[in-house]
Amino acid sequence: MAEKSTHYHYALGRRKSSTARVRLQNGKGSIVVNGKPAEEYFSGSKAILNELVRPFAVLELEAGKYDVSAVVSGGGHAGQADAIRLGIAKALAIMNEDLKGTLRRAELLGRDPREKERKKFGLKGARKQRQFTKR
Repeated sequence: MAEKSTHYHYALGRRKSSTARVRLQNGKGSIVVNGKPAEEYFSGSKAILNELVRPFAVLELEAGKYDVSAVVSGGGHAGQADAIRLGIAKALAIMNEDLKGTLRRAELLGRDPREKERKKFGLKGARKQRQFTKR
């Protein structure tokens, strides 16, 4: 029996405290996140699902041409979606070097460096001061 070889492209995406390991391969367009369909994992949030397929939309590729499998941990749904989006964009860039410029111009290849600032002792939060009392 002839073994069907499938070629994967791996990439890592990060955002805030989320990390996504993304595997991209030719397929029917399914997006699976942590073993569940993306619609189920992100509970049908249209904005988040549109964010996931943005790299395909920018490149005018059919999202139905590739299967995406992502293992994501840490953070909330928005951060996880951004991490997956970065992973998909990186995997597409690895797959075809010619797409890199288009993805970079659409600002999909840069990692968003913003992280939560740590709380300082003696303060209420990272920057919020104690309440001022005159007496």
